[in-house]
Amino acid sequence: MSKAIIFDIKRYAIHDGPGIRTTLFFKGCALQCQWCHNPEGIDSNPELIFYSKRCSKECEACLTSCPQDAIDIEKGSVHVDRVKCDLCGHCEEACVYGALEIVGRELTVQEVLEEVEKDRIFFDESGGGVTLSGGEPLAQFDFLEALLDALEERKVHVALDTSGHISFEQLERISDKTDLFLYDIKTIDDKKHEKYTGISNKEILENLRYLSSRGKPVIVRIPLISKINDDVQSIKMAAEYLDSLKNIKQINLLPYHKGGCEKYRLLGKEKSLKVFQPPSNERIEKIKKFLSNSDFLVKVGG
Repeated sequence: MSKAIIFDIKRYAIHDGPGIRTTLFFKGCALQCQWCHNPEGIDSNPELIFYSKRCSKECEACLTSCPQDAIDIEKGSVHVDRVKCDLCGHCEEACVYGALEIVGRELTVQEVLEEVEKDRIFFDESGGGVTLSGGEPLAQFDFLEALLDALEERKVHVALDTSGHISFEQLERISDKTDLFLYDIKTIDDKKHEKYTGISNKEILENLRYLSSRGKPVIVRIPLISKINDDVQSIKMAAEYLDSLKNIKQINLLPYHKGGCEKYRLLGKEKSLKVFQPPSNERIEKIKKFLSNSDFLVKVGG
């Protein structure tokens, strides 16, 4: 039975495609975007989150429940040895304050469908559906394909939020099973893309060209990070490339925000944290105007 690691299910989402949607967040992503706002979605395995502000720092239930001695309390501060931790879940069960949580749980296609069915009435009334996000849904391909088949059979609208990093053969297999692609483009400059995400964008851009040539519904989403990809040259390159595809009509601009910074700390990954800055409102409006003048429908957010 096909299973996947899902780290969140967000109901009543209105920014991940048309109508009211249920968004599933898949764990695992090949890209290592330095500005990622969902760092809990990068690693493909479950992880332990520690909410220090929720912790009483006195009850010690987590310490006594941990069979691996991975938890220590010094001077009123709780420390988790993530090398020793085997994610058994005993500390999560013992903590009555909800300070410890394992993020990422294994679900079958049937279990996902049962969650989706709870919101079916909202899809029907609003023209919504299910959005598959992450992380990167394509990283768990076999499960993704099985889920797409099941949702197609039930006539549920599916939007796929993706970086497009996948083999052409796999993309071809799922392209007709997906109603809408929310396609992330970080930068057209390949060297810059590799510097900030860890991989080349050549396959990503070719896959987008393929989807466009097939006439598949695609909304391009561009994260905007100050001094990384909001300069005139970067935006001009993006406009020229997307215009060459002919079938791309809408671009959503996603200004960088620092919402992911605290998550790095909760995961014990402070050393991996890099803080960037969002473009100014004035800069965002200039980018929006420039792309609009290139005949794209441009939205900020979404």
